Amino acid sequence: MLQSVEHNFLPAERPAKTRDGASPEHSSNPQETDDLPYRVELWNLERTAVEQVLAIAANASIGYSAFYAAARDHFERYITLRHKTAIINRWNTPPH
Repeated sequence: MLQSVEHNFLPAERPAKTRDGASPEHSSNPQETDDLPYRVELWNLERTAVEQVLAIAANASIGYSAFYAAARDHFERYITLRHKTAIINRWNTPPH
């Protein structure tokens, strides 16, 4: 006989819902990402502006993993890995 086990992956000190009823992952509170300095950015086809932030990470190893995954998934697009305000890696760099 198989037994069902329920897992709760949220830390104990983190509330399951915010005061407005939204889950914490979907909260619009900007302070939640202030301590996540690494960003993987997908640029528009003209390579003039960031079209979408694909990942936000707390440390370099996760940031680089997300960056390499994005480069594989969007190999024809310009992708950057940013640490705070500095671009630290690029995929498919813009033509000079």
